[in-house]
Amino acid sequence: MRKSRIKLLAFCIGASLCSVALSGCGAGSTKQDAKTQDVITFPLPEGPEKSEIYVEPVANISDDFIRGMDASSVLALEKSGVTYYNYEGKEQDVFMTLAQSGVNYIRLRVWNDPYDENGNGYGGGNNDVPTAVKLGKRASKYGMKVCIDFHYSDFWADPNKQHVPKAWEGMSKEEKSKALYDFTKKSLKKMLDAGVNVGMVQIGNEINNGMSGEIGLPAVEKLLQSGSLAVREVAKTYKKEIQVAVHYTNIENDTEIDHIASSLSDFGLDYDIFALSYYPFWDGTNENMQKVAKNIQEKYGKKVVIAETSYCYTSEDGDGSGNSLKGTDDIVEGYPATVQGQASMISDICAAANEAGILGIFYWEGTWIPVGKATENNSPIWEKYGSGWASSYAAKYDPADAGLYYGGDSWDNQAMFDFDGHPLASLKVFRYLKYGTSTGKGNN
Repeated sequence: MRKSRIKLLAFCIGASLCSVALSGCGAGSTKQDAKTQDVITFPLPEGPEKSEIYVEPVANISDDFIRGMDASSVLALEKSGVTYYNYEGKEQDVFMTLAQSGVNYIRLRVWNDPYDENGNGYGGGNNDVPTAVKLGKRASKYGMKVCIDFHYSDFWADPNKQHVPKAWEGMSKEEKSKALYDFTKKSLKKMLDAGVNVGMVQIGNEINNGMSGEIGLPAVEKLLQSGSLAVREVAKTYKKEIQVAVHYTNIENDTEIDHIASSLSDFGLDYDIFALSYYPFWDGTNENMQKVAKNIQEKYGKKVVIAETSYCYTSEDGDGSGNSLKGTDDIVEGYPATVQGQASMISDICAAANEAGILGIFYWEGTWIPVGKATENNSPIWEKYGSGWASSYAAKYDPADAGLYYGGDSWDNQAMFDFDGHPLASLKVFRYLKYGTSTGKGNN
């Protein structure tokens, strides 16, 4: 996710089936997964449902439309004392709540080595491979597929920075390419061996301007080729269909996106999905998003997914660390910073995406809530468990950004849980997409 710190500078998923009575959104069915445990699934509604929010039905939307959620920070938050609840106010695994709410895909970022020489975490969830395995198993337990988002860096990677992993420093392009291949293959095998239902692998994160310390499309394309080859080989070995995605941002610049897609085509990169970040408060309109996606599909024959999107439900700051989106003068006209406004925005993005033939969306970090109230001393918790956007330990690796502006959660007002861990009514927008709600059109 790019721009978060820029904005912050102003403030720093064949045995017997059984019905299981589960609270929240109806009964779930269970089936035995050979590698792990019972898989619990939750059916989507077969008609409109009553709700606190109003959602219009999306015409011709498939049950397979990706209703995704990035939940990378969950483990660090839970270690920090955060508790998640279901709609009845009872403590419950957040991944169960997500599945009950219609989410069918979980996205998890992976950093190579997000720790300093003394083992102190850089923050942002401390998202190493073991963390992805733990979170991926929990998501898979509730019937959701998992998208693995390799940053190929030890910390945040976006258009403003693509730091090379510490272990790869000083490597030639060829050596780095081999290291990336090995890391991808080894990591993915660990996840599949653990029973994580990986359905998509993202090779790189918002790589418009480089990746793993390399700059320019030719150098990056060689690295992408190594990552893609690793995924293809693992998928073949495990006889599992895994989609390969490449991820870019600046969707508002259709010329830049077309240039990148053209270069990938000329290079002959083996990939399936062109993934795009689309934040409506930064990245233009739904109409432009559709235009860019249709061009990629029609001109280059690639599928498209919205890898990141979000919107705020409040203008309040939950932890005193400042928010990327204030929710005041920086919101989109017609979509106020309310629970209904958040639901309407996501519903409309999904409708536009579906109309354009896009595979679906991933909501970015909808589970990232405060570890404590703004009046509390949260800094020691962020530092110890990595539950803020960055810790002071990241300063040496990322001196120009984390080294200056480390701290807490810049996304709490864009989460789909309130500051105390209760799911917002807007989270069920994913459940309501096909048939909408029977509720009369409410106030935004």
